[in-house]
Amino acid sequence: MNKKTIAKGTNAIIETLVERTREGAITIIGGGDSAAAVEQAGAAEEMTHVSTGGGASLEFLEGRVLPGVAALQDKERG
Repeated sequence: MNKKTIAKGTNAIIETLVERTREGAITIIGGGDSAAAVEQAGAAEEMTHVSTGGGASLEFLEGRVLPGVAALQDKERG
């Protein structure tokens, strides 16, 4: 596969995510390459959240406690 073919597929997915976000879906982009692709397509502002932390995003989805989140929660509790 060449880069143009990959870019075409990536842009098609981004377009679908933009449409779904406009319909009310929550769209979260995680990972540096994914965030860069969304930025390059001019669609970052359309997404609910864009993060360069791909590994952290996966850990969060797995249900792991992230140190930064835990610190904020501890501070909130008092």
